[in-house]
Amino acid sequence: MVSLLEDQVDVKNFGGTMRLGRNDTLFKEGSKPALAYGATLVSERHRHRYEFSNTCRADYEKSGMIIAGLTPDGELVESLEWPDHPWGVGVQFHPEFKSRPVSPHPLFAAFVKASVEYGRKRG
Repeated sequence: MVSLLEDQVDVKNFGGTMRLGRNDTLFKEGSKPALAYGATLVSERHRHRYEFSNTCRADYEKSGMIIAGLTPDGELVESLEWPDHPWGVGVQFHPEFKSRPVSPHPLFAAFVKASVEYGRKRG
């Protein structure tokens, strides 16, 4: 008989659960990532075995964080956004996999643009 910890009751895969390859993300309309991409649905590459804990979602939102992106089924958090920050964006995927020196990834380009604008405001 296998005994599960309370937080593992709904876990479907144990061990060897690395997310690899292309996965879709659905961003909230008007979120910083959606504005950077110019789209609300994007495909990005993943290479990790860690996920944002869904048990923390309500607490993060209650504290003011914005869950900016989810998997299309709404099961996994793909992106967070700090609301009153010039560029407070965190993502679960790896934008560096698609970035090139003369063709930067949209999130990197938006980060640099926000940095320049912030510097200009500070004088």
